[in-house]
Amino acid sequence: MARMDIQVVLERLGGVADRGSLLSVCSRSELDAALADGCIVRLARNRYAVPAVDEARAAAARLGGVVSHLSAALAHGWKVKTAPERPSISVLRTRSRMDGSGVDLHWAMLSASERAACVTDPVRTVVDCARTLPFDEALSVADSALRSGKVSKAALIAAAASAPRTGRAAALEVASAADPAAANPFETVLRAIALDVPGLRVVPQGAVGTIGHADLVDPVLRVAIEAESFEFHALPEAFRYDVRRYTAMTRLGWLVVRFVWEDAMHRAAYVREVLADVVALRTGCVPVTGAS
Repeated sequence: MARMDIQVVLERLGGVADRGSLLSVCSRSELDAALADGCIVRLARNRYAVPAVDEARAAAARLGGVVSHLSAALAHGWKVKTAPERPSISVLRTRSRMDGSGVDLHWAMLSASERAACVTDPVRTVVDCARTLPFDEALSVADSALRSGKVSKAALIAAAASAPRTGRAAALEVASAADPAAANPFETVLRAIALDVPGLRVVPQGAVGTIGHADLVDPVLRVAIEAESFEFHALPEAFRYDVRRYTAMTRLGWLVVRFVWEDAMHRAAYVREVLADVVALRTGCVPVTGAS
């Protein structure tokens, strides 16, 4: 595998991954070479991230600010839908005449602990993202923050409720929908799309009879939605296991729908149409669009 391929895989995994996940798709020497070349950076022991993390830290030091918003999410070790193209940096409101070229610059009240850590507080980071990012991107951050244990659902809802009026409604929507059961941004983005489909009520990692769990489940319509990652089907045994599992779900009367990463990240309209058709099929209506 080429070194750039490792960076692409890391991006598909949410911009952050542990050593074991990366070694499932590359060799130790390839991982070490990518690290040495700066294609990926080390966040902590056995945990790696895209180079945007170091770029944000350098920008914060240059401007005398702190890493914030989506850049802060990565700095906290959380997976994101897409790494930011430019570092997000917040500086004190009292600062003026800042050269913000090459960064997304924000002015804010920053606590002493945030200035010392050079990154915004975890709860604040999620709320900042929820107030400014599209729903699916913000939900990816919120789900990951809850999974990390650095943020609680109650604290997130409380912070969203007390956020500035601009963006408060969006923050509350994200906080209410956030769920740590989602395994990664791929699943979160699929859920964000599904939540916009009338008649579909999905939960992450829901049970399908006694067979196990599906990535997303509507227990009333008996619909299972799976996020298919190529990384986890590298071995024939994994592929055979999933084929048999989907067959077992179908035998129990479940309708199984499968999407690849590109569908969720770049073909949201297609995913929404498919799910609308699935709802129509389950409720006895004529499919909206049909197969294409």
